[in-house]
Amino acid sequence: MSTIKPETFTFLKELTNNNNREWFTENKNLYTESQGNVIAFLDELIKEMAGFDEELGKLDGKKALFRIYRDTRFSKDKIPYKTNFGASLGMGKGSQKGGYYLHMEPGKSFLAGGIYMPESSVLKEVRKEISLYGEDFLKILNQKDFKKHFPQLDQDDQLKKIPQGFEKEDPMGDYLKLKNFIVVYNLKDEEVLDKNAVKNMTKIFKLMKPFNDFLNTPFL
Repeated sequence: MSTIKPETFTFLKELTNNNNREWFTENKNLYTESQGNVIAFLDELIKEMAGFDEELGKLDGKKALFRIYRDTRFSKDKIPYKTNFGASLGMGKGSQKGGYYLHMEPGKSFLAGGIYMPESSVLKEVRKEISLYGEDFLKILNQKDFKKHFPQLDQDDQLKKIPQGFEKEDPMGDYLKLKNFIVVYNLKDEEVLDKNAVKNMTKIFKLMKPFNDFLNTPFL
């Protein structure tokens, strides 16, 4: 069973303290080893997750992993490297599909699921689905294990008013204001480094499947 090695987190901690090109170039071997560790872990995680979502079987760890190099062209923050390993398992910015995301960073690791920053046409269709089938949506959110792991949807950047095209008194109004449809489960470092992390993360990701299936329904 593949595991995340403590050395991978040590590399990320050292990178956080030495986020410059000189240090990174001198320690490129540490990055290469850590990257290889994460890719091997992702390959095993994907294989395990394909047991409940066969679409994931088409992915591979290397392609799922985001680059560590930051795009600083339009950012005031010119720090050159990310201090995490992030992987998109069918979920990305502007995505038309509910998917999964793994973020590994000392003290800040988490698992996420849903649709992140969808395009306006996608957002509109998801909102329509929630408005029309609110009871089905709430049933998923209130399922015991789901609610225990994800007490609420991500509230960031939501609208102040019900969006145009929907009744002001829509009972699903609070959900229609959301711009992202995301659930997040925070992980302790020891959970990421646990020898059973692949199986444990898969169990949590599996809880997200009905949520993703609902979000994907308009696009089937």
